[in-house]
Amino acid sequence: MKLVLKLLGGALALVVLAAAGLAASLVLSARTPKTPVGVTRVLAPDPGHAGVPVTLYYPTEAKPKLTWMGTSFARLATGGAVAPGAHPLVVITHGTGAGPVSHIDTALALAEAGYVVAAPMHPGDNFQDQSAVGTAAWFPDRARQVVRVNDYLLGSWKDHARLDPSRVGVFGFSAGGTTALIVAGGTPDLAGVATHCRQAPEFACQLMKPDLTAPQTWAHDPRVRAAVVAAPGIGFAFAPDGLKAVTAPVQLWTGAADTSVPTASNAGLVRDQLPEAEFHTVMRAGHFAFLAPCGPAGLLLPPMLCRDPKGFDRTAFHKSFNKQVVAFFDRTLGALAP
Repeated sequence: MKLVLKLLGGALALVVLAAAGLAASLVLSARTPKTPVGVTRVLAPDPGHAGVPVTLYYPTEAKPKLTWMGTSFARLATGGAVAPGAHPLVVITHGTGAGPVSHIDTALALAEAGYVVAAPMHPGDNFQDQSAVGTAAWFPDRARQVVRVNDYLLGSWKDHARLDPSRVGVFGFSAGGTTALIVAGGTPDLAGVATHCRQAPEFACQLMKPDLTAPQTWAHDPRVRAAVVAAPGIGFAFAPDGLKAVTAPVQLWTGAADTSVPTASNAGLVRDQLPEAEFHTVMRAGHFAFLAPCGPAGLLLPPMLCRDPKGFDRTAFHKSFNKQVVAFFDRTLGALAP
């Protein structure tokens, strides 16, 4: 019995030490913006539907403090006032089963550059609730939710005067990339998904429900003047001319080693319709390369989200990626005066 107690005590001590080590690593690796960034959470109304929870990142003059952001720490000014000025707005629409911190490093890079960044957690498609995923309402709902976020922030949000309604952009990854294209004017043909999936099954085909033939109402937003689209899912559904109404500049990204959302049937087909898009193929990058680098927080996340192909350095890539995203929005929405 004494031996058993000693073994249990030793095991418990190891667990405590491991937890303490992880906590220390998380604190030491806290994301620290170069200039103060504030964070707050709001709820955007969506009449007739559940409200859309939104995490906002923005420039502030308030003092940052160590803040837990769900899977990692960051030094942010929680609830700090938005810095004076008329700031451009970028909405980040996350991928399937994700949430408002999935692209936190990109959001912080934009906030450092003077942008107000809105990261909605899509009702029906997030890490807590996937009830809409694969249904006929999946993408119509997502696109409408982005439009409702813009409506709220540019209209009744208490700090709407701090936004420049003429400078609105959208960033989307995976299902969020598809959402961004729809918001920018794209119209996918979901009725053709079944045919594609019979001929060339891919990951999205495992998610889509059989009956997608019902007529859809697509929410577009002419206020969106630029879009960054990374690894867009079901790109094949926009063929042959579902993107003809997209006139805003697009920065399009794909991973050369993406086996979940292959370039040929997704970003490649989008590029065919948007030949003037700024196109980037990231060598050795898998699908999840566009998510924020995991760091020590990877121990708290599903392994597939943090696992990259051999030879690919996600942290190094994101230093370049974030700079290019900010530079694109600066060019297309107009950089803030120094």
